Amino acid sequence: MSFSPLGLTAPLLRAIAERGFVDATPIQAAAIPAVLRGGDVWASAQTGSGKTAAFALPILQGLSGTARERGRFVRALILVPTRELAAQIGDVFRDCGRYLPEPALKTLVVYGGVSINPQMMALGGGADILVATPGRLLDLIDHNALSLSAVSVLVLDEADRLFALGFADELGRILALLPSRRQTLFFSATFPPAVWSLAESLLRDPTRIELPAVAADTPDVVQRAIEVDVPQRTQLLRNLIEFHAWTRVLVFVATKYATEHVAEKLRRAGIAATALHGELSQGARSGALADFKASRVRVLVATDVASRGLDIELLPVVVNYDLPRSPVDYQHRIGRTARAGASGVAVSFITVETDAHFRLIEKRNRISVPREQIAGFEPLQTDVPPPPSTGGVKGRRKSKKDKLREAAALAAARGAPVRRDAAPGDRGLK
Repeated sequence: MSFSPLGLTAPLLRAIAERGFVDATPIQAAAIPAVLRGGDVWASAQTGSGKTAAFALPILQGLSGTARERGRFVRALILVPTRELAAQIGDVFRDCGRYLPEPALKTLVVYGGVSINPQMMALGGGADILVATPGRLLDLIDHNALSLSAVSVLVLDEADRLFALGFADELGRILALLPSRRQTLFFSATFPPAVWSLAESLLRDPTRIELPAVAADTPDVVQRAIEVDVPQRTQLLRNLIEFHAWTRVLVFVATKYATEHVAEKLRRAGIAATALHGELSQGARSGALADFKASRVRVLVATDVASRGLDIELLPVVVNYDLPRSPVDYQHRIGRTARAGASGVAVSFITVETDAHFRLIEKRNRISVPREQIAGFEPLQTDVPPPPSTGGVKGRRKSKKDKLREAAALAAARGAPVRRDAAPGDRGLK
């Protein structure tokens, strides 16, 4: 479906066309008219489905042509879990709203990890649209930099991720500051019990939009599962990059240490690589993303901080160097490629230790990815190594009688005399 029948104004349609959008995605076709009607919306849509435009376009249209109240007020509040997602959504609002008539809408993005002072100054006079992470929003409220009393539209984007990252308490504080009469838009890829309960408590007679998850093994995403031993993964990664001449590769690892370690090994091999993880400063994170998007670096090695909220055009390859913890996160990771109708490749390294976990990922996502091996990197390890010894079974201590029996056995082996105070029936040391 084209955007024309959805009820959007000419300035928005012009901006959409310049962004290269021709047809609306299913979530956009369903959500845009519902949001324009002014009611609450409860939407379930997978990552990469185009949901940012699904709420940004009707919000821009609803606020266009009207002025906000004088003071530190906000009219539309979009809450997101990560800095990267906040920045991406802010860009969509600015790009799509650039042809709207005066007065121009003021869009601000605020998040932690950077100085709060410039954000406080930018909020002077309020904002029409504020995209925020919960923690920094509360910091700004505590500094009296803004008021939420005039919010007419609230968007919770990636609601499941907000809970997964521990923002439940912050959400409760923010919701208590909002006016009861407002439009609430609730977007989430999954609905665990806590998210479901929040949606039911917040939304009033919402329009329900539930789009079936797109199978992960669609032709647009070619999935590969390569068996390899743990010590050979970095060398295999280098081999794949060079053999296939991949121009840009997003590599997911499990820890902050692994991002730096793998990136450094690739750099030593002559492949431009950089790390992205949650402990970097915001400037360093933004710089790493900018370098990757501009192809100044070939490989971005990231933790799951990058699995949602990144919109990298024409990203050809995603590699699961380490498997994600959950089957849902697997979908979010590989959803970074094959976006906006493009094709892509998702490669997962399977070790003997992670084989069972990948089978669980396949089962939960209803997919089947054939295992393959690369010549020269065939795995030699066939058995899962035993867990390291912890010195006994947790929660059980040896009794005095057991200790005496062990001492008696040791004494017998050494030919030592027996203690007279040994337990009955036991032999011990004297």
